[in-house]
Amino acid sequence: MPTTDVVVVGAGPAGAAAAITLARAGREVTLVDKARFPRDKICGDGLTTGALRLLEDLGLDPGAVVSWRRVDDIVVRGPSGHQVTFPLPRGQGTYAAVARRADLDAALLERARAAGAKVLDGHACTGVVEGDEGVTVAVEGAGELEAGFVVAADGMWSPVRKHLGLATPGYRGEWHAFRQYFTGVTGPAASQLIVWFEPDILPGYAWSFPLPDGRANVGFGIQRGGKVARVQEMAAIWPDLLARPHVRAALGPDAQPEAPHRAWPIPARIDRVELTGRRTLFVGDAAAATDPLTGEGIGQALLTGVLAARAILDHGPAAPAVTAAYVRAARAALLADHRMSMLLIRAVRHRKGVRAGLRLAGATAWTRRNFARWLFEDYPRAMIVTPRRWHRGMFTGPGAFRGR
Repeated sequence: MPTTDVVVVGAGPAGAAAAITLARAGREVTLVDKARFPRDKICGDGLTTGALRLLEDLGLDPGAVVSWRRVDDIVVRGPSGHQVTFPLPRGQGTYAAVARRADLDAALLERARAAGAKVLDGHACTGVVEGDEGVTVAVEGAGELEAGFVVAADGMWSPVRKHLGLATPGYRGEWHAFRQYFTGVTGPAASQLIVWFEPDILPGYAWSFPLPDGRANVGFGIQRGGKVARVQEMAAIWPDLLARPHVRAALGPDAQPEAPHRAWPIPARIDRVELTGRRTLFVGDAAAATDPLTGEGIGQALLTGVLAARAILDHGPAAPAVTAAYVRAARAALLADHRMSMLLIRAVRHRKGVRAGLRLAGATAWTRRNFARWLFEDYPRAMIVTPRRWHRGMFTGPGAFRGR
């Protein structure tokens, strides 16, 4: 029976980050995914400063991602039509970028291969059994793998959770998002990252994220169970959103859908979810690690993947020490920010709250610059109320990929 130190189930950003970190340290890693790469992944495609720094640490070359687009300005339009441009720092690296997930995930998977991980894409995980000394993972077309630990990076409806009896019946996520790729974008959306707080979808928002060659990822997200817009109505809301004059002006008169729209749920409840089994560590969407305020999940996926790998490297082979270390690290890194985001959601449920927040954030050049960095996770969401994370230069740090 084939053996390996760690089986990583799911080859998206969380799984790739775990595999790269483990393989670099000399561990035998098998990375399993039911899809063959490259494959599309429904996402907004935005990359925050926190995500970019982690990608740089993992050795990603932006030049290997064909749809990579750096972003320097964020435009936010409030529900009353008031609009503010928030600039990110220039000349200090990249603070925001956009890249199609099909391209980004494929590039990360190649990094995992280069680091020494064995990749089994196109092979589904069909069973997981935890024992006292190890884990048996059944893989379609590859038989059974024996491992010391499993890192489950297999998404919101994690099959590994189901195999271990840890899934929540009927769970559908905290948010739901809807996106469509456009081509022929000639308006401001061709270069600017735009966020629209539309009054009928609060506390959700709509977006346009620029891609190369006149393309853009355009979409919107709403809170599940919200009182204004409902998940069942999203397909009907979409044409109306696209037809609004400020949206059409941003995209330009020649913008056309490139492909059908897609929708997906967003899990954001890391404060309530089981993060481990006996020898299994859940990461990314399988850990419901998404930011509940913005729906950003790539940075959190990368971070939890790295933290899971470090727990295995630092505390193995004793399973209780590994799982306890991972839970401590993940909660220390994300729980305070999650709670802060939950508080802030209350403010953006109403037009007055968004209007007041936008005017305050746009009051001066200093507030505009620092709001952009805060929004794009240049530093943690709740940094100001978590002194344990303070360090010199925390509000003035460089971006990622300087010199590239």
